[in-house]
Amino acid sequence: MKIQYLGTGAAEGVPALFCNCTYCRGLRARLAAGARTRELRTRMQVLLDGELSVDFPPDAYAHMAGGVDFSAIRYLLVTHSHMDHFYAHDFILRGYKYAQEMAADVLTIYGNREVCDVFRECTRREMKESVKANVRTMPVGAFEEIAFDDWRAYSMPAHHSSKDPLLYLIERQGKRYLHLCDTGRIPDDSMDFLKALKKRADVVSCDCTFLWDDADCGARHMNLKEADYTRERLRRAGVVDGDTKFVITHFSHNSAPTEDAVLRAEREYGFLAAYDGMTLEV
Repeated sequence: MKIQYLGTGAAEGVPALFCNCTYCRGLRARLAAGARTRELRTRMQVLLDGELSVDFPPDAYAHMAGGVDFSAIRYLLVTHSHMDHFYAHDFILRGYKYAQEMAADVLTIYGNREVCDVFRECTRREMKESVKANVRTMPVGAFEEIAFDDWRAYSMPAHHSSKDPLLYLIERQGKRYLHLCDTGRIPDDSMDFLKALKKRADVVSCDCTFLWDDADCGARHMNLKEADYTRERLRRAGVVDGDTKFVITHFSHNSAPTEDAVLRAEREYGFLAAYDGMTLEV
Protein backbone atom coordinates (compact mmCIF):
# COMPACT_ATOMS: atom_id res chain seq x y z
CA MET A 1 0.00 0.00 0.00
CA LYS A 2 1.29 3.43 -0.98
CA ILE A 3 0.34 6.25 1.40
CA GLN A 4 0.83 9.84 0.25
CA TYR A 5 0.45 12.73 2.67
CA LEU A 6 -0.64 15.42 0.23
CA GLY A 7 -1.49 17.95 2.95
CA THR A 8 -0.64 17.96 6.67
CA GLY A 9 -2.05 21.22 8.01
CA ALA A 10 -5.09 22.12 10.06
CA ALA A 11 -8.07 24.15 8.82
CA GLU A 12 -6.28 27.46 8.26
CA GLY A 13 -3.08 25.99 6.78
CA VAL A 14 0.50 26.82 7.76
CA PRO A 15 1.15 29.69 7.43
CA ALA A 16 -2.47 30.50 8.19
CA LEU A 17 -4.51 32.18 5.48
CA PHE A 18 -5.27 35.46 7.26
CA CYS A 19 -2.84 35.33 10.17
CA ASN A 20 -0.15 37.89 10.99
CA CYS A 21 1.30 36.26 14.11
CA THR A 22 5.06 36.21 14.50
CA TYR A 23 5.36 32.62 13.29
CA CYS A 24 3.15 33.01 10.20
CA ARG A 25 4.70 36.35 9.28
CA GLY A 26 8.20 34.91 9.52
CA LEU A 27 7.33 31.78 7.56
CA ARG A 28 5.67 33.81 4.79
CA ALA A 29 8.78 35.97 4.53
CA ARG A 30 11.03 32.91 4.20
CA LEU A 31 8.75 31.37 1.58
CA ALA A 32 8.63 34.64 -0.37
CA ALA A 33 12.44 34.69 -0.35
CA GLY A 34 12.47 31.25 -1.96
CA ALA A 35 13.17 29.12 1.10
CA ARG A 36 12.50 25.38 0.74
CA THR A 37 10.97 24.16 3.97
CA ARG A 38 8.67 21.42 5.20
CA GLU A 39 6.92 23.99 7.38
CA LEU A 40 4.61 24.97 4.50
CA ARG A 41 1.50 22.87 5.16
CA THR A 42 -1.62 22.73 3.04
CA ARG A 43 -4.91 21.37 4.38
CA MET A 44 -4.94 17.67 5.15
CA GLN A 45 -5.45 14.98 2.52
CA VAL A 46 -4.14 11.41 2.35
CA LEU A 47 -4.08 9.34 -0.84
CA LEU A 48 -3.86 5.54 -0.82
CA ASP A 49 -2.58 3.63 -3.86
CA GLY A 50 -3.42 6.59 -6.05
CA GLU A 51 -7.15 5.77 -6.07
CA LEU A 52 -8.58 6.24 -2.58
CA SER A 53 -8.51 9.65 -0.93
CA VAL A 54 -9.22 10.34 2.71
CA ASP A 55 -10.85 13.79 2.72
CA PHE A 56 -10.79 16.44 0.00
CA PRO A 57 -9.71 19.94 1.13
CA PRO A 58 -9.72 23.31 -0.64
CA ASP A 59 -6.04 22.69 -1.39
CA ALA A 60 -6.79 19.64 -3.56
CA TYR A 61 -5.97 21.68 -6.68
CA ALA A 62 -2.49 22.44 -5.31
CA HIS A 63 -2.02 18.75 -4.52
CA MET A 64 -2.98 17.84 -8.08
CA ALA A 65 -0.53 20.42 -9.42
CA GLY A 66 2.18 18.67 -7.45
CA GLY A 67 1.96 15.73 -9.82
CA VAL A 68 -0.98 13.60 -8.60
CA ASP A 69 -3.51 12.30 -11.16
CA PHE A 70 -6.79 13.17 -9.47
CA SER A 71 -8.75 11.70 -12.37
CA ALA A 72 -7.63 8.27 -11.10
CA ILE A 73 -9.28 8.70 -7.70
CA ARG A 74 -12.19 6.27 -7.56
CA TYR A 75 -13.13 6.47 -3.88
CA LEU A 76 -13.28 9.23 -1.32
CA LEU A 77 -13.75 8.59 2.40
CA VAL A 78 -14.78 11.78 4.18
CA THR A 79 -14.25 12.11 7.91
CA HIS A 80 -16.69 15.00 8.39
CA SER A 81 -18.26 17.96 6.64
CA HIS A 82 -15.98 20.79 7.82
CA MET A 83 -14.72 22.79 4.86
CA ASP A 84 -11.05 21.91 5.33
CA HIS A 85 -11.86 18.20 5.01
CA PHE A 86 -14.62 18.32 2.40
CA TYR A 87 -14.59 21.12 -0.16
CA ALA A 88 -17.50 19.86 -2.23
CA HIS A 89 -17.67 22.76 -4.70
CA ASP A 90 -14.81 21.32 -6.76
CA PHE A 91 -16.82 18.27 -7.80
CA ILE A 92 -18.85 20.27 -10.33
CA LEU A 93 -15.63 20.22 -12.40
CA ARG A 94 -15.35 16.41 -12.65
CA GLY A 95 -16.63 16.05 -16.20
CA TYR A 96 -18.28 18.02 -19.02
CA LYS A 97 -15.74 20.29 -20.72
CA TYR A 98 -13.82 20.68 -17.47
CA ALA A 99 -12.32 17.17 -17.44
CA GLN A 100 -11.56 14.82 -20.29
CA GLU A 101 -9.95 11.39 -20.63
CA MET A 102 -10.26 10.64 -16.92
CA ALA A 103 -8.68 7.43 -15.64
CA ALA A 104 -11.72 6.60 -13.48
CA ASP A 105 -15.21 7.09 -14.88
CA VAL A 106 -16.99 7.25 -11.51
CA LEU A 107 -16.03 8.77 -8.16
CA THR A 108 -17.86 7.39 -5.13
CA ILE A 109 -17.91 9.58 -2.01
CA TYR A 110 -18.52 7.89 1.35
CA GLY A 111 -19.46 10.03 4.33
CA ASN A 112 -22.07 10.60 6.99
CA ARG A 113 -25.45 12.16 6.14
CA GLU A 114 -24.15 15.64 6.89
CA VAL A 115 -21.42 15.11 4.27
CA CYS A 116 -24.05 14.02 1.74
CA ASP A 117 -26.16 17.09 2.58
CA VAL A 118 -23.17 19.41 2.17
CA PHE A 119 -22.41 17.85 -1.21
CA ARG A 120 -25.94 18.58 -2.43
CA GLU A 121 -25.91 22.08 -0.99
CA CYS A 122 -22.56 23.04 -2.52
CA THR A 123 -23.15 21.58 -5.99
CA ARG A 124 -26.85 22.18 -6.68
CA ARG A 125 -26.40 25.55 -8.39
CA GLU A 126 -23.71 24.55 -10.89
CA MET A 127 -23.66 20.76 -11.15
CA LYS A 128 -24.39 19.60 -14.70
CA GLU A 129 -26.38 16.40 -15.15
CA SER A 130 -23.57 14.80 -17.17
CA VAL A 131 -21.19 15.36 -14.25
CA LYS A 132 -23.68 14.43 -11.55
CA ALA A 133 -24.09 10.95 -13.04
CA ASN A 134 -20.42 10.19 -12.41
CA VAL A 135 -20.07 11.51 -8.85
CA ARG A 136 -21.99 9.41 -6.36
CA THR A 137 -22.49 9.87 -2.63
CA MET A 138 -22.99 6.96 -0.26
CA PRO A 139 -24.11 7.62 3.34
CA VAL A 140 -22.06 5.87 6.01
CA GLY A 141 -22.73 5.54 9.72
CA ALA A 142 -20.51 4.52 12.60
CA PHE A 143 -19.43 0.92 13.16
CA GLU A 144 -19.96 -0.12 9.55
CA GLU A 145 -17.92 -2.21 7.15
CA ILE A 146 -17.73 -0.68 3.69
CA ALA A 147 -16.67 -2.93 0.81
CA PHE A 148 -15.68 -1.70 -2.66
CA ASP A 149 -13.53 -3.61 -5.16
CA ASP A 150 -10.69 -5.12 -3.12
CA TRP A 151 -10.90 -2.44 -0.43
CA ARG A 152 -12.51 -2.68 3.01
CA ALA A 153 -13.08 0.27 5.32
CA TYR A 154 -14.38 0.24 8.88
CA SER A 155 -15.96 3.38 10.31
CA MET A 156 -16.11 4.52 13.93
CA PRO A 157 -16.90 7.76 15.80
CA ALA A 158 -14.36 10.51 16.37
CA HIS A 159 -14.46 13.07 19.18
CA HIS A 160 -14.58 16.31 17.26
CA SER A 161 -17.97 17.89 16.52
CA SER A 162 -21.70 17.34 16.87
CA LYS A 163 -22.06 16.22 13.24
CA ASP A 164 -21.12 12.54 13.73
CA PRO A 165 -17.49 12.71 12.52
CA LEU A 166 -15.89 9.42 11.55
CA LEU A 167 -12.53 7.69 11.74
CA TYR A 168 -11.54 4.88 9.37
CA LEU A 169 -9.51 1.69 9.35
CA ILE A 170 -8.79 0.97 5.69
CA GLU A 171 -7.63 -2.38 4.37
CA ARG A 172 -6.39 -3.68 1.03
CA GLN A 173 -4.66 -6.96 0.25
CA GLY A 174 -3.71 -7.55 3.87
CA LYS A 175 -2.29 -4.03 4.45
CA ARG A 176 -4.06 -1.66 6.83
CA TYR A 177 -4.08 2.10 7.35
CA LEU A 178 -5.76 3.67 10.41
CA HIS A 179 -6.86 7.30 10.08
CA LEU A 180 -7.30 9.07 13.43
CA CYS A 181 -7.35 12.74 12.43
CA ASP A 182 -9.54 15.66 13.41
CA THR A 183 -10.31 14.07 16.73
CA GLY A 184 -9.50 14.44 20.38
CA ARG A 185 -9.32 11.45 22.68
CA ILE A 186 -10.63 8.39 20.82
CA PRO A 187 -14.04 7.38 22.25
CA ASP A 188 -14.07 4.16 24.25
CA ASP A 189 -16.61 2.53 21.93
CA SER A 190 -14.35 3.23 18.95
CA MET A 191 -11.43 1.62 20.75
CA ASP A 192 -13.62 -1.36 21.60
CA PHE A 193 -14.65 -1.63 17.95
CA LEU A 194 -11.03 -1.64 16.80
CA LYS A 195 -10.11 -4.24 19.39
CA ALA A 196 -12.98 -6.50 18.31
CA LEU A 197 -11.89 -6.32 14.65
CA LYS A 198 -8.58 -7.97 15.56
CA LYS A 199 -6.81 -6.24 12.68
CA ARG A 200 -3.29 -4.89 13.16
CA ALA A 201 -2.57 -1.55 11.47
CA ASP A 202 0.59 -1.10 9.41
CA VAL A 203 0.36 2.70 9.52
CA VAL A 204 -1.53 5.01 11.89
CA SER A 205 -2.07 8.71 11.17
CA CYS A 206 -2.83 10.50 14.42
CA ASP A 207 -4.05 14.03 15.05
CA CYS A 208 -1.38 16.24 16.64
CA THR A 209 -2.86 19.68 16.06
CA PHE A 210 -1.48 21.14 19.30
CA LEU A 211 1.98 19.53 19.03
CA TRP A 212 3.93 20.61 22.17
CA ASP A 213 1.18 22.84 23.56
CA ASP A 214 -0.96 21.82 26.51
CA ALA A 215 -4.41 20.42 25.71
CA ASP A 216 -7.26 19.16 27.81
CA CYS A 217 -8.17 15.50 27.31
CA GLY A 218 -11.66 16.66 26.34
CA ALA A 219 -10.40 18.87 23.50
CA ARG A 220 -11.44 18.28 19.88
CA HIS A 221 -7.83 17.72 18.83
CA MET A 222 -4.69 16.12 20.29
CA ASN A 223 -1.24 17.16 21.37
CA LEU A 224 1.86 14.97 21.68
CA LYS A 225 0.95 13.58 25.08
CA GLU A 226 -2.53 12.59 23.91
CA ALA A 227 -1.12 11.04 20.72
CA ASP A 228 1.29 9.02 22.86
CA TYR A 229 -1.57 7.92 25.11
CA THR A 230 -3.54 6.93 22.00
CA ARG A 231 -0.66 4.81 20.76
CA GLU A 232 -0.53 3.00 24.11
CA ARG A 233 -4.29 2.37 24.06
CA LEU A 234 -3.98 0.96 20.55
CA ARG A 235 -1.08 -1.24 21.66
CA ARG A 236 -3.12 -2.65 24.54
CA ALA A 237 -5.99 -3.30 22.12
CA GLY A 238 -3.71 -5.22 19.76
CA VAL A 239 -4.11 -2.69 16.94
CA VAL A 240 -0.45 -1.62 16.78
CA ASP A 241 2.87 -3.25 17.60
CA GLY A 242 6.54 -2.44 17.30
CA ASP A 243 6.43 -2.65 13.51
CA THR A 244 3.53 -0.21 13.10
CA LYS A 245 4.48 3.20 11.71
CA PHE A 246 2.86 5.86 13.91
CA VAL A 247 2.56 9.22 12.12
CA ILE A 248 1.55 12.56 13.64
CA THR A 249 -0.07 15.15 11.38
CA HIS A 250 -2.75 17.90 11.08
CA PHE A 251 -0.57 20.64 12.59
CA SER A 252 -1.79 24.15 13.47
CA HIS A 253 0.11 27.39 13.03
CA ASN A 254 -0.89 28.27 16.61
CA SER A 255 1.54 25.61 17.86
CA ALA A 256 4.43 26.84 15.68
CA PRO A 257 5.29 23.52 13.99
CA THR A 258 8.85 24.45 13.06
CA GLU A 259 11.18 21.83 11.64
CA ASP A 260 13.02 21.78 14.96
CA ALA A 261 9.77 21.28 16.89
CA VAL A 262 8.66 18.28 14.84
CA LEU A 263 12.15 16.74 14.77
CA ARG A 264 12.23 16.97 18.56
CA ALA A 265 8.86 15.20 18.67
CA GLU A 266 10.26 12.40 16.51
CA ARG A 267 13.29 12.01 18.79
CA GLU A 268 11.46 12.12 22.09
CA TYR A 269 8.33 10.14 21.19
CA GLY A 270 9.47 7.92 18.34
CA PHE A 271 6.76 9.23 16.02
CA LEU A 272 7.07 10.04 12.34
CA ALA A 273 6.09 13.66 11.68
CA ALA A 274 4.28 13.98 8.37
CA TYR A 275 5.04 16.75 5.91
CA ASP A 276 3.40 17.70 2.63
CA GLY A 277 4.49 15.21 -0.01
CA MET A 278 5.70 12.51 2.39
CA THR A 279 5.15 8.98 1.05
CA LEU A 280 5.19 5.67 2.90
CA GLU A 281 4.97 2.20 1.40
CA VAL A 282 4.01 -0.90 3.37
